[in-house]
Amino acid sequence: MRKMSFRLKIAFALAACLMSFVVTGAETIEGVWLNEDGDGWIELRITDGELRGMIAGSPDDPQRLRPPRLDIQNPDPALRGRELYGMQILYGFRMETADRWGGGRVYDPNNGNTYRGTITLVDENTLRLRGFIGLSLFGRTEVWTRRN
Repeated sequence: MRKMSFRLKIAFALAACLMSFVVTGAETIEGVWLNEDGDGWIELRITDGELRGMIAGSPDDPQRLRPPRLDIQNPDPALRGRELYGMQILYGFRMETADRWGGGRVYDPNNGNTYRGTITLVDENTLRLRGFIGLSLFGRTEVWTRRN
């Protein structure tokens, strides 16, 4: 009986450590990220366990002084007049491990396509976003950096 309680204590301690690691991974991905092209800021937030991302501006026009960019590449003509600023382009991502999110979708306003995706947190200031059709093998990876 004594060995069993020691094993239970070890199991609970290990589970607590693992849970704190997972929570830390979730918290560090939230924030504003600069896309690989350097022309867009994307704000990542976790809502109801789902990682979502919306366009939060552009380094080229930080004050939003230019006319708004519109979603002109959208395949749905009724949506081509909507403004890109504030548009949700990442959705449905669920945490798979402390540093990886999967099962989500990525909308690319540059071509109007939506892709399946995964996001990997490389370190606290770098992430890799992989968008693909069908298999991950047929896709593209972008490296984003945290906006300071």
